Amino acid sequence: MQDIGLSAHKLSVHYGEKAAVKNVSLDFADRQVTALIGPSGCGKSTFLRSLNRMNDLIPGARVTGDIWIGGENINSPQTDVVLLRQKIGMVWQRPNPFHKSIYENIAFGPRYHGIRDKKKLDEIVEQSLRRAALWEETKDRLHNSALALSGGQQQRLCIARSIAVKPSIILMDEPASALDPVSTAKIEELIAELKQDYCIVIVTHNMYQAARISQKTAFFMLGEVEEYDDTDKIFTNPQKISTSDYITGRFG
Repeated sequence: MQDIGLSAHKLSVHYGEKAAVKNVSLDFADRQVTALIGPSGCGKSTFLRSLNRMNDLIPGARVTGDIWIGGENINSPQTDVVLLRQKIGMVWQRPNPFHKSIYENIAFGPRYHGIRDKKKLDEIVEQSLRRAALWEETKDRLHNSALALSGGQQQRLCIARSIAVKPSIILMDEPASALDPVSTAKIEELIAELKQDYCIVIVTHNMYQAARISQKTAFFMLGEVEEYDDTDKIFTNPQKISTSDYITGRFG
């Protein structure tokens, strides 16, 4: 049995009076990819943002329930949110590199957390870019603007930036939806590589992508988890009609 990297227990999210996520309990294993699927507006991205307290930044958002990582309930008022987001990285739908050089994009987080030694920063930059399969493409232009990279390269840079601060969990919200097929394939290859060391939770609308890259899949409907199981079972033998209807394209 795999170790649990992250666990949500009876998690609910309200925006004002509207319940976006309703009483969701899910466990996410270390060194495994879990896909969150479901139609637009079903709560999967809201749930994902709750896992590193990003909903705290949304006016009127109210989160109840528990989220556990390493024996700590991160929804506790005592949680240091800055340190939490070091443990739980986030990659967004569209690449969002800083308006800085490639090097500074990677060095920013480690420097923020106290690393000042140039040699150490150089090592972190190289290691992170290598892990993101971007080193060979950027090693001769580290001090050029990150905005000069292609969209796919920018997204891999954002993944490198995330892993530079040594998280244990990586959250991804549709990380390939804005990319071309070749760049999407590279991101999927990278996710498959990274899962050897990280607990990864990914939101995707792409059923084929979920089937290719994840080991577990949770199907969301109207803010609730309709079904959660091994990905193979979800896609070949779903237990609920609603799951079958969604993955076969009858709605969504």
